[in-house]
Amino acid sequence: MTLSVQFLTMVSMITGGLYLGMALDTFRRFHRHWKHNVFLVYVMEVSFWLTQMFILYFVLFQVNSGELRFYVFAACLLGFATYQVFVATLYKRLLERMILIASRVYQIVKKLVKTFIVTPIVYIFQLLIACVVFLFNMIMVVLGFVLKCIYFPLKWILVTIYRLLPKKFQLFLHHLAGFYSKIQNICRKGFEFISSKRR
Repeated sequence: MTLSVQFLTMVSMITGGLYLGMALDTFRRFHRHWKHNVFLVYVMEVSFWLTQMFILYFVLFQVNSGELRFYVFAACLLGFATYQVFVATLYKRLLERMILIASRVYQIVKKLVKTFIVTPIVYIFQLLIACVVFLFNMIMVVLGFVLKCIYFPLKWILVTIYRLLPKKFQLFLHHLAGFYSKIQNICRKGFEFISSKRR
């Protein structure tokens, strides 16, 4: 390994240590959102450290083909210590400011989406439902009127025909109507009995 490669390796690992410090503080900042779930804490911790290890080794592989030496770890630790001493406080303040800005942007976008997209869609949907209900009511009113117009003349015709029938045939129709009513009552009681047994 040449001196230039060693120098690039040192610089890369010091930078990697700085990055690791920032990534760790960022991870710890959001840790409060899942700290009450033990399983999720375990998964997030393992995923975080595996991801950071992969990123740092990928950087190392790009610089010196992935050769691990003692000074690589020393440089990474130096970068992490430098971050903790000189950068951590400033970065945490910057991180809080960025989170606040992102939260406000999210709230603004949420209000805009609700005002210009969700609310109009809800109003349109309610208007369509109201139109459908109104049309249905109108159809039912017209249909009821038509049925009444048909029913009364038909009733008058049937009553007139019934009065013209012989007395014996009228009596037969009365018996037939009574028999039909009895059969209907028996069926209804049988259905109620079966329903009560199922319960």
